[in-house]
Amino acid sequence: MSVTDKQPVDPESSTVHEVVEVPVSRRRRIGTGIVLAVVGLFCVLAFGLGSHAGYDATFGLSSLAAAHNLPDVVLPARVTAILLGALVLVLAGWQLGRGFSRRQLRWVLGVTIFCFVMAFLCWAMTGTKGTTIDFLGLLQNTIFTATPLILGALAGIMCERSGVINVAIEGQMLAGAFTGALAATVASSLGVGMVAGMVAGSLMGALLAVFAIRYVVNQVVLGVVLNVFALGLTGFLYDALMQPHADTFNNPNFFGPKQLPLLGDIPFFGPLLFDANVIVYLTYILIIAVHVGLFHTRWGLRTRAVGEHPRAADTVGINVLRTRYVNVIAAGLIAGLAGAYLTIGTIGAFSKNISSGKGFIALAAVIFGRWRPLGALGAALLFGFADALQTVLSIVGTPVSIPSSFLAMLPYLATLFAVAGLVGRGQAPAADGVPYVKG
Repeated sequence: MSVTDKQPVDPESSTVHEVVEVPVSRRRRIGTGIVLAVVGLFCVLAFGLGSHAGYDATFGLSSLAAAHNLPDVVLPARVTAILLGALVLVLAGWQLGRGFSRRQLRWVLGVTIFCFVMAFLCWAMTGTKGTTIDFLGLLQNTIFTATPLILGALAGIMCERSGVINVAIEGQMLAGAFTGALAATVASSLGVGMVAGMVAGSLMGALLAVFAIRYVVNQVVLGVVLNVFALGLTGFLYDALMQPHADTFNNPNFFGPKQLPLLGDIPFFGPLLFDANVIVYLTYILIIAVHVGLFHTRWGLRTRAVGEHPRAADTVGINVLRTRYVNVIAAGLIAGLAGAYLTIGTIGAFSKNISSGKGFIALAAVIFGRWRPLGALGAALLFGFADALQTVLSIVGTPVSIPSSFLAMLPYLATLFAVAGLVGRGQAPAADGVPYVKG
C-alpha cells in the first residue's frame, strides 16, 4: 500500500491525515493487463504490420500565419507504429506481473491512448504516399470542439460535487445558445449576447435547483424534463422569430480569434493555445478557478463536504441548501456560456438542437474525469479530438476506406467506451443525487 495525498478531516479545519491507497485487486490487475496487451497487439499487427512498408508519416507543426515555424516531423510509419505498440505491450507486461497503483494507472491510460492514436495516424498516412497531417490544425480543432464540452463538464462537476445531479446540461446549453444569438443580434453586441447566454443558463440552473432542492423532485427525471423543455421552447421560438426574420433576430456574428501578445508568438503552443476567441480564454480561467476553488479554498471544502456528507456538514454549521443553490445556479451560468459559444463563439447563428448531445457528452466527461476538473478536461479533449479526427480522416486516403458514417460516430463511440470502461471504477460523491431535508 502507498500513501497518495493528504486530505482535510473537517471542512472547517486545516487538520490533515494521510490517505492510504487501496491496492488494485488481482482480478482488476489481470483484466487491465489483458486489455493493454490487446491494444498493444492491435497497434503492432493492424497499424504496424498492416501499413504499407517504406511510407513516412509527416506531421505538420506550424501554421502559415505563425511568426516562428517549426519543421515538420517525419517518421517511418510502420516502425513508429510497431514501437508504440511495443511500448503498450511493455506496460501490459508490467501490469500483469507486478501491477501499477491506482494513481499510476491514470498515467498508463493516458500513455496508452496517446500510443494508440499516434499509431493509428501513422497507419492512416500510408494510404497515399507523401500524405501530411496538419497536426497543429488537428489540435486547434480539438480545442475548438472541446471548449463547450469542457464548460459543460465544469458545470456538471460543480453540481455533483455539492450533491445535485445535473442531467440538464444539454438544456442549459440550448438556452444559452438561443439567448446569446438573440440578444447579440438585437443589441448588436457580442458581449451582451455572451452575458445573456450566461444568464439564460443560470435561469435554467435555478429551475433545476428549486425543483431538485426545494421540492425534492427526482433529479435525473427533472434533468430530462428540463432538456425537453429547452429543446421545445427554443425550437418554437426559432420557428416563430428567427427563421422568418433571420436578419432581425438571428444574425449575431461571432467572436473572432485574438492572438495574445508575446504568448501567441511561441512556436507551436502560441498558435495552439493563445490565438483563440474570448470564450476560449474564459474557459482557461474557469478551469483553473474551479480546480483551485474546489481543492484549495473554504468554498471548495464546504462544497465537497455537502456532497459527501451533508448531515455532518450541517452539524458543523454549513448551510447545505444554500451551498447547493449557489453551486447549481453558478453551474447553469457556466453551461450557458458553453451554449453561447456554440452560436456567437463559432458559426454566428442559432439552429434547432444546435447542442446535438454535447451536454450528455459533457456529463460523460464528468464521470470519465472522476468528478475532478482536470480529469474532465482530459476527457473533454479526448472526445473533442475524436470529433476533430473525423474531418482529417475524411481528407486523408487511409489504406482501408473508412465509411463517413463511422467517422461521424467517433466522438460518441469514444464517449461510450470511456464511460463503459470507467463508470464502475470512479467514485461519485457519496450524497450525489440524494436530497437533503433538514431536521
